[in-house]
Amino acid sequence: MADAAPRILALAEHALSRPFPLRVRAWDGSEAGPAGAPTLVLRHRRALRRLLWRPGELGLTRAWVAGDLAVDGDLYDALDRLSGVVWERGEPDVPAARSGVAAARRALDLLRDRANYRLAGEILSLAGPGLPPAPPPEEVRRRTGIAHTRRRDQAAIAHHYDVGNDFYALVLGPSMVYSCAVWPDEGTTLEQAQAAKLDLVCRKLGLREGQRLLDVGCGWGSMVLHAVEHYGVRATGITLSVEQAAFARERVAEAGLADRIDIRVQDYRDVADGPYDAVSSIGMAEHVGSEKYLEYARTLYALLRPGGRLLNHQIARRPLRDEEAYRIDEFIDRYVFPDGELAPVGATVSRLEEAGFEVRDVEALREHYARTLRAWVANLEAHWQEAARATSPGRARVWRLYMAASALSFERNRIGVNQVLAVRTDPDGASGMPRTRTAWLS
Repeated sequence: MADAAPRILALAEHALSRPFPLRVRAWDGSEAGPAGAPTLVLRHRRALRRLLWRPGELGLTRAWVAGDLAVDGDLYDALDRLSGVVWERGEPDVPAARSGVAAARRALDLLRDRANYRLAGEILSLAGPGLPPAPPPEEVRRRTGIAHTRRRDQAAIAHHYDVGNDFYALVLGPSMVYSCAVWPDEGTTLEQAQAAKLDLVCRKLGLREGQRLLDVGCGWGSMVLHAVEHYGVRATGITLSVEQAAFARERVAEAGLADRIDIRVQDYRDVADGPYDAVSSIGMAEHVGSEKYLEYARTLYALLRPGGRLLNHQIARRPLRDEEAYRIDEFIDRYVFPDGELAPVGATVSRLEEAGFEVRDVEALREHYARTLRAWVANLEAHWQEAARATSPGRARVWRLYMAASALSFERNRIGVNQVLAVRTDPDGASGMPRTRTAWLS
């Protein structure tokens, strides 16, 4: 008899002590759960084995990436419904009593509880015999050594960005900008919104013809191309991604700007040809790490002339009362941004000030990033087969889950994104900046 789904649903509700918010469909064709809800599809009993051998977020992630687990229906709705039982509620430092990890541990405790022996036996029979399934090939293998050395940072960047320029072109669209866009109105397209963001950065930096711009983490070259074409600067873009650099150089050559734009595969710590008039760092500082952030800020400060400006565009997390309790998200660390770290915007401002900068402006763009991510997910879903061929089906599944979940996190104010404008004043304290925000944005 096909009854795997009801049995799985019973386990889930017993573990969570509440109704499970999704419908469940199992590999034997059985279904159970609320009618009309998105359906959690267990395509293979291997999904349960992954959870039994690695309870919590990592087991779920491995099942998703491997294709053993899927969602039939609106992915955003499914993730939103799960947020009440997977994501933490209440104050940031409240124990994760309702988290997915806690729920999975409770489920595993069933195996040691004689009162639940029968139910535990059913789950073991559903999962089937066998050793733990191997992690999907898209997972970062165990790392050794100190985080954020030059070699380890390069490996982390390669994992995230060197997965195929064709894949990113399908997801990002013609703009090839992989950071939060700025949406002036409802009728704005993704490409227009990214152009608006690049122009906003240029205006905040006060770029003028003949100035030197350094773009740290230049991606596929969109920022330096925009700044040179529209503001007449000379630009240097640095990245640790070999594939990004090759793509950016091709774009620069096609635009006939090779004499004004230099694209380098280079660590920010190795740049030694300052001073620059302006530095942009857009979506790069998340890779720096808290232990290295002051070094990063001091390095950029030293590369600027007096009066030079820094525009730091960075994702931020909510602060914790006990900052030592912060842990890097396991899914993000293993599959998306190895060694990546988020900091509260207040900590970012403090480090920049400690390095010598005067912080002049902070602008939150949280809602803009949610809309940007939804546009990227729509691109990925519209070109799913092409995207899977351009990288791997597992990698495409990683990016779909990561971007959809991130969109909801921005919408629910679990994370944010901010542009911080700072200046290196001259020895007498002069900033060279207009006195009002309106003036320097005009």
